[in-house]
Amino acid sequence: MWIDPLSKRLLKNAGLIPATQGRGPVVLMYHSITPGKGRPVPKWSVSERNFMAQLDLLKSKSWTTICVSDLLRSDSLPPRTVAITFDDGFADNFEHAFCHLRDRGMTATWFVVSRDVGGVSGWTDADVPVRSMLSAGQLHEMAMAGMEIGAHTRTHARLPELSRAEIEEEVIGSKKELEDALNLSIKSFAYPYGLFNEESVEAVREAGFQIACTTRTGWFGSDPDILRVRRVAVFSHDSLSAFARKLAFATSDVSWQTIARYTAGRIKSRFFEK
Repeated sequence: MWIDPLSKRLLKNAGLIPATQGRGPVVLMYHSITPGKGRPVPKWSVSERNFMAQLDLLKSKSWTTICVSDLLRSDSLPPRTVAITFDDGFADNFEHAFCHLRDRGMTATWFVVSRDVGGVSGWTDADVPVRSMLSAGQLHEMAMAGMEIGAHTRTHARLPELSRAEIEEEVIGSKKELEDALNLSIKSFAYPYGLFNEESVEAVREAGFQIACTTRTGWFGSDPDILRVRRVAVFSHDSLSAFARKLAFATSDVSWQTIARYTAGRIKSRFFEK
């Protein structure tokens, strides 16, 4: 797949600033991977063709893929490091994402809704149909192949809308259910819909999770709290050029208008610093 010259130039310099300077690894967020070449209707789905092209681009440019818990040792990670994550735990991720990652020697993290393992998605969203979910056997196979399994609450709940007791049930319950089902230590967490408040962050901390992801954009290290890690969403409409710019700017909106405003702001700030 083609990349325009400017995006290619931006990608060439991406990922080279150390994490200690607040521009650490980029954490990418996926959801469903749809088989075939066509563009999926939900923006949260990525076609298998585009996903494979994105993996091949990372590999060809010598990016290192890691799991989310590997970010805990960010100071020792090499330049051009990316953490690939999947939210929810849809069954299509096994054949159309996990197998491609495994075959390329790459790793990723799956944040799983624990109640729905082996069944269908039990929450309701207007733009997301009911889907089959990964089974415990598939998740265990993925973990044995080097992938990380994390928690995404028990029911895909909007945590800020719940009482403290309900938050704890969702957070602690998801960790226990996954650990019991998979016989694994679950270290990482992602907030459903990216929604969190102080109570939910504290519940995640008290549950024993070591790291947690939001949907706020930015590089790893942009937020000092390890339980508020920032991520960049990958959408169905993203071209390979847009994907390259996401690696360069660590933001989900990489339209040329946004890039132009960002560049103008940087030039203006440098001018007034002099």
